[in-house]
Amino acid sequence: MKKLAILGSTGSIGTQVLDIIEHNPDQFCAVVLTCGSNIERFSEQIKKHRPSLAVVNCEDDAVELGRKFPDTEFMFGMEGLVVAAARSNADMVVNALMGMIGLVPTYYAIKAGKDIAFANKETLVAGGEMIMKAVSEHGINLLPVDSEHSAIFQALQGNDRNSINRLVLTASGGPFRGYSIEQLEKVTAAQALKHPKWKMGSKITIDSATMMNKGLEVIEARWLFDMIPDKIEIVIHPQSIIHSMVEYKDHSTIAQLGVPDMRVPISYALTYPERMENQISGVDFFELGSLTFEKPDIKTFRCIRFAYEALRAGGSYPIVLNAANEVLVQQFLEGRIKFLDIQNTIDRVLQEHIPVYNQDLEGILEIDNKIRGDLKL
Repeated sequence: MKKLAILGSTGSIGTQVLDIIEHNPDQFCAVVLTCGSNIERFSEQIKKHRPSLAVVNCEDDAVELGRKFPDTEFMFGMEGLVVAAARSNADMVVNALMGMIGLVPTYYAIKAGKDIAFANKETLVAGGEMIMKAVSEHGINLLPVDSEHSAIFQALQGNDRNSINRLVLTASGGPFRGYSIEQLEKVTAAQALKHPKWKMGSKITIDSATMMNKGLEVIEARWLFDMIPDKIEIVIHPQSIIHSMVEYKDHSTIAQLGVPDMRVPISYALTYPERMENQISGVDFFELGSLTFEKPDIKTFRCIRFAYEALRAGGSYPIVLNAANEVLVQQFLEGRIKFLDIQNTIDRVLQEHIPVYNQDLEGILEIDNKIRGDLKL
């Protein structure tokens, strides 16, 4: 029985992890759950899974839930997340948090020797060098949950990583694939939240619409697989059947295919190196008919270019990219800015930034907080 600490249990990834647990109660149990503000759903999860520890964002919620569920210990805030990740009795931490908030608990979970099923790309975007150094020092497994990185991870099994020619990250193209700049000027948050293939949280769905999500995945892949930016390529694949590919130096390419369902990469991370049966349908190639591929339009969707430039420049640029994006996406969702303001403002912030290098955890958080504060003024 593998005991899981699920950070972000009420989000898209977290709820699917719990679905897997419910279908496989002899293999997994949730001993720790954490939540931001969706207290109603969190209460239902606590009632069903009876974790020994639960963490929420606000102290008042922790007190109220503690009265309702006296057999569960409640904590709150970042201190609670660190305890959940590093000092709980979990065998594995599932980091399903959204955004920069995942960096600190991930770092301390690694230092505590916990294996991690990882769906929090912002942590590697902002702190990739520090995180991967800690992974190496403590000998833990950092197992990707994102479908693209899971696909690459699977395509690497049994192969010499020194033989890699390039990594190919596939992208659906999002809801605005084929749009011009003039069309993007008029899009709304409601339109941006209608992803053609995947059911995801609001932040990652907007990132998919701007194509920033794919840019962040390039940075994540650079650190997860120790690959230089020039060997990481993005290909638009609207059917979302091929989740990513690895091309080797003999120019053979290994691709991982499957229906677009996050429970597949989640399950692989939870059971690695084994695979488990599930209730998901396989690909019907006769119904599918064909697979198509396109080059990304980086002149219109400039966030892809910003991500590559930040990665190549190194230092604090990826921290700034990530922080600015998180703030601006939230402002767009709140109706305070327009869709194109996201990439236009990121461009300005990156150009104005004076980089620093070799930042530790405290330095990363300081830069992140400064950028957020500047953009919220």
